[in-house]
This record gives sequence, structure tokens and C-alpha cells, in this order.
Amino acid sequence: MRQYVNSGILCVLVAFSALSAAAQVAEVVDGDTIKVGEVTYRIEGIDAPEHGQKCGTWSCGNDATAAMSTLVQGKQVECVGESLDDYGRVLARCQVDGADLGATLISAGLAWAFTKYSDTYVVEEDEARERGVGIWSGSFQTPWDYRAERWEVEAQVAPYGCPIKGNISTNGKIYHPPWSPWYSRTRISVEKGEQWFCSEAEAVEAGWRAPRWR
Repeated sequence: MRQYVNSGILCVLVAFSALSAAAQVAEVVDGDTIKVGEVTYRIEGIDAPEHGQKCGTWSCGNDATAAMSTLVQGKQVECVGESLDDYGRVLARCQVDGADLGATLISAGLAWAFTKYSDTYVVEEDEARERGVGIWSGSFQTPWDYRAERWEVEAQVAPYGCPIKGNISTNGKIYHPPWSPWYSRTRISVEKGEQWFCSEAEAVEAGWRAPRWR
């Protein structure tokens, strides 16, 4: 990995290959996030449905995650980013075989243009909507509304209104926000050192990581 710092701007360029002994295979966190080695990349400008989220009867979140896995599996990926988000992830544009990952997912109707923060993929989203592909073929709830709804429901019953579950397992310290597909199956034992968190940033700062789909 080559990393440059210039006038307070972080620029990251990473290349990896599953065929290289020294290089790392990407770990797919979900439909818009991958992890390479110790670096987590959040694809800039898109928001994919959460893993486990449904669009009508279609498991759109699982399919978005699976699509990301298919795109990066065994391939050389290049990511260039200019900033970090609140969770220490690099906001980046990533390419595989010259194809932009964000554009590919948006064009397939497997993610939304995250216009709250970026207009990078507005054109691709408009074209996908016109073609009626993926999320545009039926009913859906945007991932930001889905997260907000799940948060509101669980915060009403969580201790101190803090609904993120910090679980300790054989895979390490993993936090589950209310939209995690494993949330309802996760039980918290404070006696064992597990915790409840009020935000993802708080969980990350305490040493927990987000779940990965496999």
C-alpha cells in the first residue's frame, strides 16, 4: 500500500491480488464496504441496502453484498480516497479491471447514489431508474430510512436508549447495530465484558469492529 499525506488530505492507493502470496484478499463487509488488510474502504458516493434488508420480498441487501463479493473475488482492486469517515474508514473510489465499483453497483440497481454526501453517481442512478433494474423494479425502502427505523425501534427497549450490541465471540469483539441481520440472535452479557453502545463511532473507539458477512 502506498499512502500519501498532502496539505492535510489523505490519499490512498492500494492494489491487491488473491494470487499473490503477500497480497490480501478483500473481505466484503457489505454491499458498499470492503476491507483489505487493516484498511477498510467505504465506497464513496453510494449507499447499498443493508445485508439482510429486503426490498419487498426480494433480499436486495444479501444480493448487493453477494454482488460486491463477485466483483472483487480473486481480482486486483485499486482504491483511491481523500478522507476518512467517522468510523475510520477510507472513503474511496475503487476499480476492478478498470471498472468503477460504485458505478457498477449503481448501474445494476444494487445501490443508491448517496446524494446527501456526493453526486458522483447521479447519472448512473438516473439511467438505472429509467431501465427499471434492481431496486427500481419494485418497492423499496432506502437504506438510510431502514437504518433510522430499526434504530428507533430498538432504542426504545435498549439500556439507556443505546441499541448497539457489543458482542464478544471466537471472531473477536464485534458490534451489531439494529440493522445487522444477526442483531436479534445476539445476547449481551455485561458480566462477560460485553457492552451496549450509543453509536458506531463509540463502538469502534472502544475496540469493536463491524460484522462481516462471512
